[in-house]
Amino acid sequence: MHPITLITTGVTVLTVVTIAFGGTFVLRVVTGGQPANDLQRSFFRAGHAHAGVLVTLGLVCALLLETGGADGALRWSYLGVLAAAVLIPAGFFLSVLGRDPARPGPPIALLWAGAAVLTLGLLLTGTALIATGLTAA
Repeated sequence: MHPITLITTGVTVLTVVTIAFGGTFVLRVVTGGQPANDLQRSFFRAGHAHAGVLVTLGLVCALLLETGGADGALRWSYLGVLAAAVLIPAGFFLSVLGRDPARPGPPIALLWAGAAVLTLGLLLTGTALIATGLTAA
């Protein structure tokens, strides 16, 4: 594996600790231990779920690209998926901060930016895997 990929995936694995800690916060919110309105509860749950799934997807993409032998700029397309794993949950969490928000605030833009980055990262990763497979055939 490329050293940068090893470092990036190592750091990513360590971030799972923060996702697990975030799970305790979501548990407190859902059980009533932390005050939150319905909007906040649903956004906190969605943010937590997206963080876990996207981190896992980013690690899988990194492993597929490395194992498949992708090279060039497309080798790093998994970084888009990992960036989305930060942006999308941040959009969910930060957009509903406050005492009793009635609707998401301006940080919701992070969610949409993350969705765009995720789409691009997945398109590039899929293209890199197909191209690598075709050149190896």
